[in-house]
Amino acid sequence: MSAVHTIPRASLTWLLVAQSLAILPHFLHLPPWMLPLWLACLAWRVQIFRMRAGYPTAWAKVGLVVLACGGAYFSRGSLVGLDGGVVLLIAAFILKMVEMRSQRDALVLVFLGFFVVVTAYLFDDGLLSALYSLLPITALLAASIGLQQSAATADRPTATLRLAATLMAQALPLMLLLFVFFPRMGPLWSLPVPNEKGVTGLSDNMSPGDIAELSRSAELAFRASFEGEIPPRRELYWRALTFEHYDGRRWSQAYTAQASGPPPAWRKQGAPLRYSIVMQPSTQPWLFSLDIAETDLEGARQMSDFRLQRRRPMDRSLLYRVTSWPQAVRESGVPAQSLRRDLQLPPQGNPRSRAWAAELQTRYPQVPQRVQAVLEHFNREPYVYTLRPGESGPDDIDTFLFDTRRGFCAHYAGAMTFVLRASGVPARVVTGYQGGEPNASGKYVQVRQFDAHAWVEYWQPEVGWTSVDPTFQVAPERIELGLEEALAAEGSFLEESPLSPLRYRNLGWLNAARMAWDELNYGWQRWVLGYQGDQQLEFFQRWFGGMDARVLASGLVGGGGLALGLLALLLFKPWQGRQDPQVRLFLRFERLLARHGLHRQAGEGPRAFAERATRALPEQATAIQAFADAYERQRYAGQAVRPHELKQGLRRLRRALPWRLTRIER
Repeated sequence: MSAVHTIPRASLTWLLVAQSLAILPHFLHLPPWMLPLWLACLAWRVQIFRMRAGYPTAWAKVGLVVLACGGAYFSRGSLVGLDGGVVLLIAAFILKMVEMRSQRDALVLVFLGFFVVVTAYLFDDGLLSALYSLLPITALLAASIGLQQSAATADRPTATLRLAATLMAQALPLMLLLFVFFPRMGPLWSLPVPNEKGVTGLSDNMSPGDIAELSRSAELAFRASFEGEIPPRRELYWRALTFEHYDGRRWSQAYTAQASGPPPAWRKQGAPLRYSIVMQPSTQPWLFSLDIAETDLEGARQMSDFRLQRRRPMDRSLLYRVTSWPQAVRESGVPAQSLRRDLQLPPQGNPRSRAWAAELQTRYPQVPQRVQAVLEHFNREPYVYTLRPGESGPDDIDTFLFDTRRGFCAHYAGAMTFVLRASGVPARVVTGYQGGEPNASGKYVQVRQFDAHAWVEYWQPEVGWTSVDPTFQVAPERIELGLEEALAAEGSFLEESPLSPLRYRNLGWLNAARMAWDELNYGWQRWVLGYQGDQQLEFFQRWFGGMDARVLASGLVGGGGLALGLLALLLFKPWQGRQDPQVRLFLRFERLLARHGLHRQAGEGPRAFAERATRALPEQATAIQAFADAYERQRYAGQAVRPHELKQGLRRLRRALPWRLTRIER
C-alpha cells in the first residue's frame, strides 16, 4: 500500500479545509506571494492524493524553504519579530501539507494549524473573528479524529465532522468554567503589536491639517459607559494630549509634559463623573478621559498636563475605570518657568496676528474680556468650518485669520492660542475627541476617529486653567450634534468611505442593525477581552466578600483542580475498565429486551437469543433480526466495525417495541 493511503481520506479532506479556513483571515496582512504559494501547494497535494504527482525530493524541500525564508525577509525586512514570524509560521503550515506522508506528519500539521488560528487573534480579536475561528478549529478537530479512524470509516468525512462538533459542544461548559474561575495572569512575555492592528489616531504633534485628515476615518477610538445618565454631548471633551510648543508650523508637546514627576496641583470641586472606557489599540501610551481624571489602572498616572498615561503603549484593547471632576480647579498657581513655556512663540512670523493681539491687549486689559473678544471675533466674522481649508502660506495663522477664514478645529484652536500668547495670556492647545454617538440602548457612547477635536486652555491667577472652544463660535452644531451635521452643507462627511454604514444613519433598519452589532462587540470587549486580573478579583470579591487576592487565587486553583479531577473520573470511568464498543452496544440490546421480559440465558449465544426473541415478539422480529445480523457480521465475520449501524438498529428496535408489553415467560 502506498504512503498516501496511510492518511485516511476524511482526515486529508478536513486538513485541506482547515488550512484554507485558518489562512483566510491572514491574507489581509500577508505578503502577496503567499497566495500563489498556497494555491500551488494545494494543487500539488491534491495531485499526490490522485497519484498523478510525487512527493517533493529533499532538494525540492530545501529550495522551497529557502524561497519561503527569502520571501519573508524581503517582504518584512526581518525574520525576527511578530510580522516575520507569522509569515514563516504560515509558510511552514503550507509547505508541510505537500511533504506530509504519515499520520505523524498529519498530527504535526494539525498542531501547526492551531498555532495559525491563534496568531490571527494578534491582528483582530473582535467578536466576529472569534466566532469565525470556531470553523478552522472544528475542521482541525475533524482532521485529528479522522486520523484515528479505521479504513472502513475513512470515506465518511461528515461523520468525523459531527463528532468534532459534538466534542466542541461538550467542551463549551468546561471552557466557560475555566474562563471565569482560572486565575487571570499577566503575559509571560510581551509581543510587539502588528503594524496592521492599531489605528494610531492622534499624534504627539499637530499641524492644522492633521485632525482634518483624521476626521475622514470612521475607525472606532473607544467606548465609554457611565454610572447613571450620559452627560450632554456638549460636555464630552475627551482629553488626550496638550501641546505647548509651537515652531511656526506645528504644535507639539513640551519636554516637561513628558517627564516624570509629581502630578499637577488641582482641587476637587463639584459632583464627580464615574465611567469606564474600553479603548481600542492605538500603539500610543496615552489614555482618554474627561477633565480632570483619576484612574486606578495599574501602571497609569496623571501627567503634569492633566492627561492620563501608561508606561506601555496600547497594543490591545484595554478596559479601565475613571473618575472625573469637570468643575475641578486646575493649577491656580503655576511656576514662572511653566508660564514662560505657555507664552512661547517663534521670534518672527505672522505679523498681522501679532499686531491684532497687541491691539486686544491694549483694548481689553482683563484676561476674560480679551478671551471673549477673540471668541466673538470668530462668531461675528464670516469664518467657515470645513474639511477643505485650501493651501496656506508660510504665515499660516495670518492666512487663516485674515484671508481664507476657512478651517477645521485645529485651525481655530491653534490660531486662538497664538493670539492669546501674543497678547500675554498663557495658553495651550488640547487635543482629543469631542462628543460621541450614544448607543440606542443608552448604555454607552462610541467615539470614533472623526470625533477628533482640538480646543484651547488659558490660565489666570487664582483661577487656574480654563477651557474654551473657538470652534463652537463658528459651528455650534459640531459640538451639539456632531461632525456629520456640521458638514451637511459641504457634503464632505466620510466622502472617501461611501460604503460606511455611518453615512446612512437616516435608514432606520440599517442603523438599528449597526447599533445592535456594536452593542454585541462592546459586550465582547468589556466582559471577555476586558476580563483580566482586576476584573476577576472584583467579581469574586463581590460574591465571596473582601478576600485577599492570593487566598482567592489559591482557592480557585485548588477548586479548579478538584473539579477537573472529578470531571476526568466522570468522563473516563477508570473503575469500569475499557469495554469493547460492540459489546457495549450488545449489552444495551440485552437491557432493552430485558425491560420487556426477555432475559439472555447463561451460555446463550447472540443468534440463539435473537431467534428466541423473534419468536416471543413476532411483530418486532425484523428489527431484532436486523440488529443481530449486523452484530454477527461485524463481530465474527470480519466485516469492518460500524458502530453507527448498530446504534441505528437499536433505535429502530426501540421504536418498534410498544410502551406497554405483558411480561413474557422464559
